Amino acid sequence: MAEPFDPLTDPAPAHDLRAVLRIRAFRRLWIGFGLSSLGDWIGLLALTAMAKSFAGDDYQLANFAIGGVLFLRVLPALVMGPVAGWIADRLDRRWTMIVGDMLRAALFVTIPIVHTLTWLLVATVLIEIVSLIWGPAKDASVPNLVPRHRLEAANQISLITTYGSALPAAALFTAITLLANNVERATGGLGVNSIDLAVYLNAATFAISGLAIMSVAEIGKAAASGPEKHPTLWRTMVEGWSFVTGTPVVRGLVVGISGAFAAGAVVIGLGRTYVEDLHAGDPGYGLLFGAVFGGLALGMGFAPRLFSGLSRRRLFAAGLVGAGIGLTGLALIQQIEIATMIAICLGFCAGASWVCGYTLLGLEVPDEVRGRTFAFVQSAVRTVLAVTLAIAPFAAGAIGRHSFSIGGGKTVTYNGAAITMLIAAVLAVVIGLLAWRQMDDRPGVPFLRDLRRSFGKTPGMYPTQGLFIALEGGEGAGKSTQSTALAGWLTEQGYEVLLTREPGATEFGQQLRQIVLDPATGDISHRAEALLYAADKAEHVDAVILPALRRGAVVITDRYVDSALAYQGSGRDLDQADVERVNRWATADLRPNLTILLDLAPAVGHGRFQRRDRIEAEPAEFHERVRRAFLELAAAEPQHYLVLDAGTDRETLAALIQARVAPMLPPKPDDDAAPAAAKAAADVRVRGEQEPVDKERAGQEQPW
Repeated sequence: MAEPFDPLTDPAPAHDLRAVLRIRAFRRLWIGFGLSSLGDWIGLLALTAMAKSFAGDDYQLANFAIGGVLFLRVLPALVMGPVAGWIADRLDRRWTMIVGDMLRAALFVTIPIVHTLTWLLVATVLIEIVSLIWGPAKDASVPNLVPRHRLEAANQISLITTYGSALPAAALFTAITLLANNVERATGGLGVNSIDLAVYLNAATFAISGLAIMSVAEIGKAAASGPEKHPTLWRTMVEGWSFVTGTPVVRGLVVGISGAFAAGAVVIGLGRTYVEDLHAGDPGYGLLFGAVFGGLALGMGFAPRLFSGLSRRRLFAAGLVGAGIGLTGLALIQQIEIATMIAICLGFCAGASWVCGYTLLGLEVPDEVRGRTFAFVQSAVRTVLAVTLAIAPFAAGAIGRHSFSIGGGKTVTYNGAAITMLIAAVLAVVIGLLAWRQMDDRPGVPFLRDLRRSFGKTPGMYPTQGLFIALEGGEGAGKSTQSTALAGWLTEQGYEVLLTREPGATEFGQQLRQIVLDPATGDISHRAEALLYAADKAEHVDAVILPALRRGAVVITDRYVDSALAYQGSGRDLDQADVERVNRWATADLRPNLTILLDLAPAVGHGRFQRRDRIEAEPAEFHERVRRAFLELAAAEPQHYLVLDAGTDRETLAALIQARVAPMLPPKPDDDAAPAAAKAAADVRVRGEQEPVDKERAGQEQPW
């Protein structure tokens, strides 16, 4: 079971990776699947190198042998994927992983002993089938080993470990081959085979992984579930395909994610023959392999934070184009040193697109079809990988080597691998440009300006005393209803609660509210409007929010800085960077510990009002831009957001909010230590802030 959360002993932020690794059960599982991932990558390098050695000097046969190994590593997932997940959910997960690791170790040991291409291919299929069952058992175990508020950080560690372990695997493979080659030269050919040695090391990683997982007693069998929890393969594919093809944004994301994987797969599929023409041998292959996947891990881990000022949609499309440009450079460059640096950049761009694509899918896909859609995405990605890994080496072998005259009597020779990479690069750039055209959420705003302003973002100040919660969303999303319900629940738990709103939480703010919301105000300068809202925030933070937080209270505000960024930054024709800079300064960069975004289509929200104020009366296009801006802000820092479908019934929304807030709550105040006057004042403020709205709107949503 997950370890309970105690704010006194576990004060680290929810996204702190070190806090996750301090959980003993997860740490031991992490060591186990880290070793398994390391073994997977070493095995891929060793088996492709062994397949090449079986082919000898025949260029076409070498490409066909490597392509066969790579294709067979992916093929079982296309057939066995849903079946493997079904099996993993019905067996004891701990013993599934232990036995799986030991089976994979044994199978790898037999490959150099039998030493035939046929057995290499058969063993590859068997190993992949075991891995397909092992993987879901691991993924399903993680949520049971960490507290709910640490799950996102645990998944991030898992993702980085899975792909980042390719880098140490490449380093180990390179070191083994260099050592074995030096020993062979020094002893006149009496050294051990470097590839066989790598395969044995790979088998050892799986065996140690099984021993590490044996100590994680907290992993058990999956809870019983009905048949609807495990739809058939046909039903999963049909429903996933229907949703993807019928939703333009999701369709673009799936195509883009598949394109990012294809770009990396081309490099891996052709890397072995590519480095042969550069005379880099096995060490060069390991170096190139590590560069691609090291860059992939860096892109997944750091790109969203590094480019936090860039919208996720733009970063997704830009990463695809960048991967295509990198692949072009890799195809044209004939030096292993420069090619390695380009491969790192290519992997970084592909990793950025990968993580942004999955984040956007999580926001764009409704919860009721999310699982099936992701199952479809996984199948689509596997299919693209299988096709790419199978076709690329065969295409390279069919093209062969070609020499081109460049004038002055000089010639340049390119092999089929480089030419195939160049063709794939052109396709990747085209896919990226199509994704950009379909998904660009800031048309007319120069990309380079967006890119420049994405640097230099400050992390902001998150309160360490009390708890600061903001509710955001479009018109009619139900923020007032849910903030009142949350305040009532927290009060019942014994917490001091301050329920407030923007604009209008102070006397000064009420005057500003009258100006900006009254239809009689008419049109005013957009910059003036933004500055009025910023002035309200400055007074709100200094006079209301900070004093309550210093007392250790839970502060709940109906709207905060995100509303300014969404309404004035995206809804109006203002530069969002300027709006953000003004509002961050006005609030002293104080940020909520949690922002609850109630997402609702503008047409539905407006239907909840009988009359509209000055902002609500804006056209539908304005409110659509506002909605997209809210979702982008949430996608940029998911660890600080809870995004909910505001169309869900009130009771369910309240329960989901309470479940997310509960682990974040500070220690309850001591009744003797907390002055009664302060508590009474807080109660009065809750009533005093809500009463004008109740009279004006008769219980409807508060206007912005």
